[in-house]
Amino acid sequence: MSETTKSVASWEETLNSVLEPRIRTMFFLGFAAGIPILLIFSSLSLWLGEAGVEKKTVTFFSWAALGYSFKFVWAPLVDTLPLPWLTQRFGRRRSWMLVAQAFIMLAIILMASVDPAANLNNLKLMAIAAVLLGFSSATQDIVIDAYRIESADTTLQAMMSSSYIAGYRLGMVVAGAGALYLASLFGSEKTHYVYEAWRWTYYIMAAMMLVGVVTTLIITEPSPTTLRTRQYATHEYLRLVALFAVGIASFILVFYALSVREQNPLGVFLSFLRETSHFGLALAAAITAGWLTVKIGLIDQQIAYETWIEPILDFFKRYGLATALLLLTLIGLYRISDIVLGVISNVFYQDMGFTKPEIATAVKTFGVLVSIGGGFLGGLFAARFGVFKALLWGAILAALSNLTFVALAQAGHNLVLMYSAITADNLAAGFAGAAFIAFLSSLTNVSFTAVQYAIFSSLMTLIPKVLGGYSGTIVENIGYSQFFIGTTLIGLPIIILVIWAGKRLEINS
Repeated sequence: MSETTKSVASWEETLNSVLEPRIRTMFFLGFAAGIPILLIFSSLSLWLGEAGVEKKTVTFFSWAALGYSFKFVWAPLVDTLPLPWLTQRFGRRRSWMLVAQAFIMLAIILMASVDPAANLNNLKLMAIAAVLLGFSSATQDIVIDAYRIESADTTLQAMMSSSYIAGYRLGMVVAGAGALYLASLFGSEKTHYVYEAWRWTYYIMAAMMLVGVVTTLIITEPSPTTLRTRQYATHEYLRLVALFAVGIASFILVFYALSVREQNPLGVFLSFLRETSHFGLALAAAITAGWLTVKIGLIDQQIAYETWIEPILDFFKRYGLATALLLLTLIGLYRISDIVLGVISNVFYQDMGFTKPEIATAVKTFGVLVSIGGGFLGGLFAARFGVFKALLWGAILAALSNLTFVALAQAGHNLVLMYSAITADNLAAGFAGAAFIAFLSSLTNVSFTAVQYAIFSSLMTLIPKVLGGYSGTIVENIGYSQFFIGTTLIGLPIIILVIWAGKRLEINS
């Protein structure tokens, strides 16, 4: 029988699992993972907004986090490559965690060192630092996800996911509400921009990452029985990195050559299709360049196959082509409603006249605490009744909760409606997120943990984040009310996908 269709646990077993030490560990690792994301999204959007950067440019900055959506490309390297001295000293997972955390801190410090209001070059430097932060944070996520799946069997994954989400959300409180409070305390407001306030705020956020560093130094490496036994010579690993570099360089060159700076005058939809086609062509160029590199013998064919091809084939062999494609479609679209809405949410609150302290209190503190509660509800529900029932209710709640933002858009500055919308949105997002992570974990083969989970989680955010990058332009064209109705409607087909996927897994089990 499929892991996702096993018999349900008793309430006593479900509640006792909360006391597991491994579940507490995931809380602190989740905190480290939650710090960077808002420093690219909402907190950065408010900083750029105060600095006078136009709205559509602010939402385009969300693409700096596309590293989360492309992490499957370099996840095989994280799964395969040993790091000099560090891997021998700390183990494969912990060594990569430490390196990723070091680069996260470096990227945040670089962002803090640049005033985006000074000139266009500074804005470009800010974008480069934001991309580095997205890349490093995505790498940390790859390792933490692999560590979580390898550290416990599937019976604990739902509660480990809930604990991870709780820590993640707390990290978001610090990087969200904490950043806004600090920036206000240091003197920056929408009508009175102070670069030094945001600089010191981001310096403090970099220091918060030490929680993750300390946790990584304390925890133990997963059992070696989950690790691959075959090892290659150092020069083979270096050639593998070279293959990755060739593919990435080909992708960047083709995508840059095809890109057009101005928006398509025929509308947002055609602009979205244009960028999607550019992405497809660039990805094809990267794959072709990698294939040619292997074909002419510059890279050992066996190590390339084991690193990039075998994990993908394993997934399709286990589930069959039809079910595998259905599962991948569900993964790619499940979070589209709340992710697309989330990109524009802080700008929306500002446009409704809410102050930064009001946003910090309602969204970054109260809302995150509600999402933590929603996450534990989702984890308990999944552990008690099964992952697919939790997925189904999560999809329903995530779509319908967006309607509360329609009422807020029509009412304007109304704190009661704001808190109602935030409660519904974060409760649904927390519930759905915990169930979804447990679902993804159940699909993963521990022989290819980092690669397969990275593919799943990358696919989860790719389409929503690309579409979210156009959210500012869409709002300018149709207004907030119609935009939020649209985010509700695009979430409704997900309910059908969940039901369909559940039936397919029962058939194949």
